[in-house]
Amino acid sequence: MTGKIKEKIGSTTKDSCETYCYDETVVNRVSDRIDEISGVELLFKALADSNRLKIAYALTLEEKMCVCDVANVLKTSTANASHHLRYLRDMGITASKKEGKLVFYSLVDEHVHQLVNIAHEHSKEGWYK
Repeated sequence: MTGKIKEKIGSTTKDSCETYCYDETVVNRVSDRIDEISGVELLFKALADSNRLKIAYALTLEEKMCVCDVANVLKTSTANASHHLRYLRDMGITASKKEGKLVFYSLVDEHVHQLVNIAHEHSKEGWYK
């Protein structure tokens, strides 16, 4: 270990260290950058809802979908689908565009598309078992 090691004798469990110690250099290096991730929790919170994740996934399969299509895919009301789509739009995940009497939604950028597809691929590997 490269930094000064801080150590303290403590109680143990099977999933923690037998001795409490930490590498001060590593902790300082990571602590200096840990706030860079702020805001990402909002993205994951938005996608943690089953309906919103399904909407995001549907929008990886189709470039754009109207509210009525989303409602039918989710087997829910247009009001419910619209609520979730609006939430995703407010979070900056989707964009909406009115075309005549219909409102179409799409993913804002490729990053969300990739994130959803990576998570989908990861889930198919059975990581949760």
